[in-house]
Amino acid sequence: MMSRLAPRWPAWLFWWQAACPQGVSAQQRTWAGASRIPGPGGPWGATGTSPLVRRGSSSAFSCAPEVVLTRERYSVRRLPFSVVSEDDLAALERIVPGRVITDPEELEAPNVDWLRTVRGSSKVLLRPRTSQEVAHILRYCHERNLAVSPQGGNTGMVGGSTPVFDEIIVSTALMNQIVSFHNVSGVLVCQAGCVLEELSRYVEERGFVVPLDLGAKGSCHIGGNVATNAGGLRFLRYGSLRGTVLGLEVVLADGTILNCLTSLRKDNTGYDLKQLFIGSEGTLGVITAVSILCPPKPSAVNVAFLGCPGFAEVLQTFCTCRGMLGEILSAFEFMDAECMKLVGLHLHLACPVQESPFYVLIETSGSGAGHDAEKLSGFLEQVLGSGLVTDGTLATDQRRIKMLWALRERITEALSRDGYVYKYDLSLPLDRLYDLVSDLRARLGLHAKHVVGYGHLGDGNLHLNVTAEAFSPSLLGTLEPYVYEWTARQRGSVSAEHGLGFKKKDVLGYSKPPEALQLMQQLKALLDPKGILNPYKTLPTRT
Repeated sequence: MMSRLAPRWPAWLFWWQAACPQGVSAQQRTWAGASRIPGPGGPWGATGTSPLVRRGSSSAFSCAPEVVLTRERYSVRRLPFSVVSEDDLAALERIVPGRVITDPEELEAPNVDWLRTVRGSSKVLLRPRTSQEVAHILRYCHERNLAVSPQGGNTGMVGGSTPVFDEIIVSTALMNQIVSFHNVSGVLVCQAGCVLEELSRYVEERGFVVPLDLGAKGSCHIGGNVATNAGGLRFLRYGSLRGTVLGLEVVLADGTILNCLTSLRKDNTGYDLKQLFIGSEGTLGVITAVSILCPPKPSAVNVAFLGCPGFAEVLQTFCTCRGMLGEILSAFEFMDAECMKLVGLHLHLACPVQESPFYVLIETSGSGAGHDAEKLSGFLEQVLGSGLVTDGTLATDQRRIKMLWALRERITEALSRDGYVYKYDLSLPLDRLYDLVSDLRARLGLHAKHVVGYGHLGDGNLHLNVTAEAFSPSLLGTLEPYVYEWTARQRGSVSAEHGLGFKKKDVLGYSKPPEALQLMQQLKALLDPKGILNPYKTLPTRT
């Protein structure tokens, strides 16, 4: 394929493909001539570290210190729920025989979030296989006033899937069956516990893609993705799950099964109830099955990794990219130099281009390789010639594409190895997107190890991260509410895609008016009058 397309590409690109199988960059003044050769071990580091890992699979935390209990670190009071008794265990055993987990060692992992910042003290985990079993569980817990914490892959960033106190964990791990897939419409129906990466593999074998891609795809569950309205790397191309999810099956707090699992793209009858549960983080019902529209798999995919001299150039590169690539643009990600340093330091992944203040990753997806190559070639020549980009590299085969994507997808992992991480997931106007990062660096000084910014520029989504040696109440006090007040002044959102969970629930008021908060509380009281579903999450604490 590469030799056939070579005449359409500039000479420098063909040289990169032919001579550098591991990828290499070229400085702007020598695009048509010689280029730097990767150092020992190739551009991805001498250790040969694989660029793809499952979130939570790293052994880096095997000797990590114990996480402080959430109730000890944060000011939170247990609500008057019942405590699980021996009679309760016996009753739950009858509902899910052999799948009631009480072993403290087995409960250790599901009690702690992936970031190791919150820890509950649940003594019971249940593993239902069907919606009917979930219904029986919730009906019993509703009658007994037992709090429940629904849990998928436990890959969230805001403590939304781990118990705060002793809530019963209801895991969807065994609810992992694909119900149906329609090869003409591309509609996939599956249980909520299906792992995103496995769903992607399944539909790609049939010529389609799941309209959602996340760094945690190897561990996260589709039900959790929908419950948090996850955004991810394909948002720019395919939009929100609110548009691609066609139907849901949800079990309500009292055990009622709400079957709205339609596969129709158009259904304008009554209220669109599924939208209540998308993004509700398990506080209104437990999602047990999903119907989702999968678009056709692109036959031609390219990824460019470019260096930019400043954030103004990043913005102008995006404008140029959007104008010249149009319908084939599927992702536009940015990261600052600090991100790249941490990825190199902790994961031994080397930057494939010359050191720059900012980097962008651009993905194109289309149906015509020659057409896409011509458009991408014109774009790259334009941004290089105008000085918006100073260095870059390109990948067109799947292995190299994954290696470039790893530099972006593994930033979260690198940050987690740098110390305690204060994470902020913000929506901001594009022209102010990076100002907060610079502001915080000046504000925090030596009190923080690193202040980094990266994210989905095409969506206006900044991932702001601050690392420190350990959790510090004084550092938290310097960050909050300053970050939220700054965001509110820009009319931004305090949560772009991660949700609110436990950590961000009390800052909802920075993004929503009091009338909206009141209506949300009323909906919660209507659907979960006893408040047993994922308590202490999403909605502000009521005083």
